[in-house]
Formats: sequence, C-alpha cells, structure tokens
Amino acid sequence: MLPAIPALLTERLIAQYGEEPAREIEAGFVRRPVTLRVNTLKSTVEDVKARLTAAGIAYEAVPWYEEALILPEVREDAVRALPEYEAGHMYLQSLSSMMPALVMEPKKGESILDMAAAPGGKTTQMAALSANAALITACEKNKIRAERLQFNLDRQGATRVNVMCQDARQLNDLFKFDKVLLDAPCTGSGTILIAEGEQERRMTEEWVAKTAATQKSMLKKALTLLSAGHEMVYSTCSILRQENEDVLSSVLPAMNAEIVPIEHPMLESAPLLPVTIPGVMCVKPTALFEGFFVAKIRKRRK
Repeated sequence: MLPAIPALLTERLIAQYGEEPAREIEAGFVRRPVTLRVNTLKSTVEDVKARLTAAGIAYEAVPWYEEALILPEVREDAVRALPEYEAGHMYLQSLSSMMPALVMEPKKGESILDMAAAPGGKTTQMAALSANAALITACEKNKIRAERLQFNLDRQGATRVNVMCQDARQLNDLFKFDKVLLDAPCTGSGTILIAEGEQERRMTEEWVAKTAATQKSMLKKALTLLSAGHEMVYSTCSILRQENEDVLSSVLPAMNAEIVPIEHPMLESAPLLPVTIPGVMCVKPTALFEGFFVAKIRKRRK
C-alpha cells in the first residue's frame, strides 16, 4: 500500500495555491530520474560524460548548468558502482538542490558560512564553483552528520572548508562573513515521494510552527553574521509559505535587509509556483524537479 500525502499538507496546499494547482503539485511527488553534478575540482564534464558512455549509462544535459547531468535509465546504485564516483569525480544531487549555490555565486577569496551544511552537497558545490578559492565555514551540530560531511568534503577534494560541529546559531556575533548560505531545516514538503517503501511523513500543525520558528531564529543569526552590504541565500525544500515568504517577511524588516531579485537562466527552465514576494523563486515538484524555495537577501549598510 502506498503511503498517503499528509492531510495537513494537502490542506495547506489547497489554501495556498487553490484546489486544482494543489492536485497538480501532488502529482509531482514521484520518483525522479537520477541527477548528478560533475565535480570540477577533480574532473571535467567531458571526462565524466565519456566515463558514463563507456559504462553504458545514457545522460542528458541541463540547459542552465553545464556541470549537471540527468541519467534517465539508471538508479543511484549504477553511479555509485563507478570508480570515478568513489574517487569524487561526481556527486549525486537533485537539480533543485543545485540552485541555491548557483544563486549565491561563490567567488575566489570570499569568506562563506554554510549554516546547515551536512551532508555537503551544497558545500562541495560552492567549493567547486569558487575553484577551491573561497574559504568556507561549514556548520553541522550533529556529530554523526558532521563526520559524514567531512567524509564528503575529503572525497570531493574541497580543501578550503572548515567543519564546525556546532549549531551555527551559537557562533560568536563578532564573526562576519562575505556570504552566508542558510539551507534551513524544514518540513520537506517539496520532496515527498509517493512511492512504495517510503515511510509516511509526519506533519502536524505543531511541527510546522516549530520548524518556522527555527527558520526565523537561524535567518536572524545569518543576517547578524553577514557583513553589511553583502548578500546571502535562504533556501528550503518546502513549498509552504509559512516556511518561506512568511519567514522572510517576519525577519527582514527588523534586520535591515532586503530581497535581491534572482536573475539566472534556471528561471527560464524550472517549473515555478506563484510567490507573494517578487524576486524569490519557488520550484514546483514535477517528474524532474523537487519542490524548492530560494531567496537572495542583501543586508543593507547602516
């Protein structure tokens, strides 16, 4: 028997988007093709494509990100079996989760904070995008998850990342960073899979409210640690307004911060849901994309 979509999620989706759009969203809670990101710290797109071809694995390009590939005919185990995967030449990652780092555009010499870094997909992506020339601080409060993060960093060759096993909210306010990525803990409402074998996801009013409270406290801390005049990215794998636009509306005015409209070719290809704040993006769950929210934020100068 397939697990049901949590009743509260259906109720929230209908209230937020309307009944017919909500049904279309729920139709996107399906198992998607395998996608990966070529790790340019250790390989090239051409080399990875050649290796996939030699292994009999078909791939498709992604128009808005050269390093991303779609593998429509295999599952993850076929990729993990490749020696190049073990060597860190590629990283299994959903297309939607690649978007926050692309929006942030990490650069050489920048000091970057990744506030909730494990298991390291976005951390290693930022390292690759900056050619290992940004200095990244990656926080993860759970010891086991922090060890997994370090393992992935080592395998991917992300050498300029300092892992801190602690809650990023406990960092001293004297720290200041050029950029901050807050991929905030969330309900995962955009990533539910209606597929045999997945446990039914718990979702209650109390849990959603507690999650939103955590997101607000983390966003306040992110903006405290962000240098004035600089930019950060806030993202979740949720499509609920309470975890996205409502969090921004609650925190940004008091923190002297503003939305920077996202400009990227991904906007032309990704299926987008309506948002209540201009310039942010909310990706609709489909057969190819997970549901995901991304916002770029600038901390104003005093």
